[in-house]
Amino acid sequence: MTSNDATAQDTAPRWDPAAYLARIGWTGERRPDASALRSLHRAHMYGIPFENLEPLGGAAPSLALPDLEAKLVRGGRGGYCYEHNTLLAAALEAFGFGVTRLAARVVLGADGAVRPRTHMLLLVDVPGEPGPYLADVGFGAGGALLEPVPLVADTEFRDAPRRHRLVHRPHRGPLELWVLQAYEDDAWADQYAFTLEPYEAPDFEVINWHIATNPRSPFSHLLYVQRTTPEAHLALSGRHLVETRPDGSRKERELSGHDEIARVLTADFGIAVPEGLELDART
Repeated sequence: MTSNDATAQDTAPRWDPAAYLARIGWTGERRPDASALRSLHRAHMYGIPFENLEPLGGAAPSLALPDLEAKLVRGGRGGYCYEHNTLLAAALEAFGFGVTRLAARVVLGADGAVRPRTHMLLLVDVPGEPGPYLADVGFGAGGALLEPVPLVADTEFRDAPRRHRLVHRPHRGPLELWVLQAYEDDAWADQYAFTLEPYEAPDFEVINWHIATNPRSPFSHLLYVQRTTPEAHLALSGRHLVETRPDGSRKERELSGHDEIARVLTADFGIAVPEGLELDART
């Protein structure tokens, strides 16, 4: 080993994949195949909640692996897309998968407006499979993928109880535009659009800072928390709490303020709320 190799090893981010697997309750065989990819993805979705407490408090969360481990794995916290998918990408690469980071424009709720590419997702190469899979454990919405889907257009995939498909859309550019759709309320609804242009870690450092600190970003002034379990999907936006069951039935209620929000985050979302964070100040 050369001195440069030793220095690179000393400065490389370190984390504990075994602690991550314990956090999400995954006990399968560590091998790069489609079955492991699907089960790992679903376990992560069930195991770690989506939340934006750092941006709500005025800070951009760190995307360094040791910091993600301290927060999402050992700290009883969740995170948003850059945190979740950076952590999943590291685990998949440790298993032997090839992973390409991508960026998408969120279409859901845009009402025709063109948003910047701010959502992080993953393209995963699986040895022996005819094509890559789309993986994404960081989309904070009820139409998020529970399991990765093959990158194939116009084919419905059932990651029960959810249904997804990918379609192509015309656009100006040299690369094909893909759109992820989820079947919601008896219709296909666009979730986000993306091309296969690779993005790198420094790209997401910039995007992460922008989304966390820009006063026009909803993540910097409104509480967004999601948790998916086999029994229900919980979504908290500001004070508005929605519980959606696999059969589509919903319960909604308004929380009274900081104290009740903190109790719900701890009891229902499994989040250790940082001391001193005013949860109701900007809702």
